[in-house]
Amino acid sequence: MPNRPHYILLPVSPLFIAFSLICAFMLNLMPWGRWIGAPDFVALVLVFWGIHQPRKVGIGIAFSMGLLMDVHDATLLGENALAYTLLSYLAIMIHRRVLWFPLVTQAMHVFPLLLMTQAIQVMVRFAVTGRFPGWLHFIESVIAVALWPAITWLLLAPQRRAVDKDHTRPI
Repeated sequence: MPNRPHYILLPVSPLFIAFSLICAFMLNLMPWGRWIGAPDFVALVLVFWGIHQPRKVGIGIAFSMGLLMDVHDATLLGENALAYTLLSYLAIMIHRRVLWFPLVTQAMHVFPLLLMTQAIQVMVRFAVTGRFPGWLHFIESVIAVALWPAITWLLLAPQRRAVDKDHTRPI
């Protein structure tokens, strides 16, 4: 689809951003959150908003969400906070470039960020407990990247303008 139209999006509501982060946190609270292959929805939503709204969702929110996940997972305090902070920083760094690409290419840019987030979490756990969870643990980044187009469509839905038949408007 090289000639697909680019639509102008409405401004995002801060309440919708907060709602999406709360929903992602609640999805991580579900029992399947500890299964192998279950994606980290908080990381996925943080990287999405870091790319699409870097001035509204920054490193501070990522750190706060990381602390919440640390408390929920009963892990070393700061493990997820460190990983999410670096994830948010890198997402903000590449946000201008990533938005020019189609969704599949965007997902390929997001994949190393999510993989790095998991690697940091595994390294901290390994340093503390001395146990390595295995290479299959990293499959959740692959699944999260597979969800990238759906998450993008879902989180951009409130910003899309209604299809108007008024051809006299400039926008």
